[in-house]
Amino acid sequence: MSEVSDLTNNSKERFVSDMKMVVSDAEEILRATAGVAGEKMADLRDRIGEHLRDAKMRIADAEAALVDRTKAAARATDDYVNDNPWQAVGIAAGIGLLLGIIIGRR
Repeated sequence: MSEVSDLTNNSKERFVSDMKMVVSDAEEILRATAGVAGEKMADLRDRIGEHLRDAKMRIADAEAALVDRTKAAARATDDYVNDNPWQAVGIAAGIGLLLGIIIGRR
């Protein structure tokens, strides 16, 4: 279950990172076309600027939610380890053993 959660968090982190890059590229395009005259271009730049502001707010919200969920998962893990220290040690030892066997076969 944790593996699925980690995959989801990684996907979300990648999505937020990709969206930041898209916003940055769009802002650069807006700056590059600032000298182009015309009413249609001005309207287009205004609309794109508005959409970029909305996207930035959504990205910030998604990033904050991701951080909150990550912190909650860390707290839950910490609580579990504190409540069940020997089980946590056993699980860690088992994972270490499996990794050792896998690495030893190479």
